[in-house]
Amino acid sequence: GIFVLGLPYALLHSGYSGLLLIVLAAALCCYTGKILVACLYEENEDGQLIRVRDTYEDIANACCKKLSPNLGGIVVNVTQVVELIMTCILYLIVSGNLLSHSFPYVPVTEKTWSVIAFVTLLPCIFIRTLKIVSKLSQLCSLVHFVIIFVVITYCLIQMHQWSWAKFRLSLEFEDFLVSVGVIIFSYTSQIFLPTLEGNMKNPGEFRCMLNWTHFFACILKTTFALTAFLTWGEKTKEVITDNLPSFLETLVNLCLLTKALLSYPLPFFAATEIVYSCISKDNHSNYRSPLLAMAVRGSFLLLTLLMAMFTPHFALLMGLSGSVTGAAMTFLLPSLFHLKLKWKKLSFLEKYADISVFILGFFCSLAGIVCSIKGLLEVFG
Repeated sequence: GIFVLGLPYALLHSGYSGLLLIVLAAALCCYTGKILVACLYEENEDGQLIRVRDTYEDIANACCKKLSPNLGGIVVNVTQVVELIMTCILYLIVSGNLLSHSFPYVPVTEKTWSVIAFVTLLPCIFIRTLKIVSKLSQLCSLVHFVIIFVVITYCLIQMHQWSWAKFRLSLEFEDFLVSVGVIIFSYTSQIFLPTLEGNMKNPGEFRCMLNWTHFFACILKTTFALTAFLTWGEKTKEVITDNLPSFLETLVNLCLLTKALLSYPLPFFAATEIVYSCISKDNHSNYRSPLLAMAVRGSFLLLTLLMAMFTPHFALLMGLSGSVTGAAMTFLLPSLFHLKLKWKKLSFLEKYADISVFILGFFCSLAGIVCSIKGLLEVFG
C-alpha cells in the first residue's frame, strides 16, 4: 500500500540491516498468516480438517473460553479497530503532506490541507456495503503500480549517482527500532486473512497464494526502498515522493493523493463494521438504526481528523502503529493462539518457531513503542 513510501526512510535509519529486515518481515508475516488460518480448522473423527471458526475473533474466543467466553474477541476487536483507525489517520496525514508539497505557493498549512482532504471523505458516512469499497480498492491498486513504476524509473535514470557508501554501518538503536515498526506496518494483513481464505474458490491453495504474494511483495519493497535510498541517501525524506524533482513531484503527489483518499474507505468501513457487530450482539434494533450508523461513522471520521491534526509525523506514527497493533496482530497473537489450540499436535520445531516468533515480536514491539513515543515527545518539545 501507500505505506511503502516510508521504507526508504526506514533504510536511512537501519542501513544494511534494513534490507534484511524487509526480507525477514516478509518471511515471518507469511508464516504467521499460515498458522493463523490453521487455527480456523480442527480435525474430525476421520482425521479430516474441518473449518470450525470464521474470524480472528472466533480464534481468540476459543483460546480464552476458560477465562471468559468473549475476552479474547474483545481484545482482538479493540486491537483491530485501533490498527484500522491508525491506518485512516495515516492516510489523512499523507494527504495533507502531499497537498502541501504539490501546491507550495498556496499560503495554507499542512494541517489545513488535511482538513480539506477530510472534507472530501465525508461521503464515507453513507457507505453501507463492501461492494463500493472493493471498486475503490481496485482503482487504488492500479494507481499504486503506476506510482511505484514512475519512482523506480526515475531512480534508475539517476543510477550514475548511486553509492553503496550511503548505507550506514553504525546505527542509532532508537532510530533502528522505529524503522522496525515502519517495516512491520508495511506488511500487516493478518486481520483480513481469515475472511480472505474463507472466500477463496479453492481454500487449499491459500498457503501457495500466501507464499507467492509475500515473495513478490518482498521483491517489490526491497527494490523500491533500495533504489530510492541509493538515489537520495542522507537526504531521503519521510515520504519519498518529497524528494522527486518538481516536474514529477506534483504529478506523482496528486496520484498518491487520489490513492490515499480512495484507500481510506476500506479500513474505515472495516473498523465501523467491527463496532456494528459488537453493538448488534447487545441491541439488534439499534444496530439497524440509520441514525446510529451515521453517528458511529461520523464519530470515526472526526476522530481520525483530530488525531491527524495533533500527530502530523508520518514515519513516527507509522512506526508506533507497527510496534503496537501491527506487532500484536501479526506476530504475538497468531503464534500465541497457534500454541494454545494446536499444542498437542505440534512438533518440537513448530513449537520452537512459534515461541521464537512470539518472543521476537514482544521485544520488538516493546522497544519500538518506547522509541516511537520518545520520538513523538521530542517532536512536540
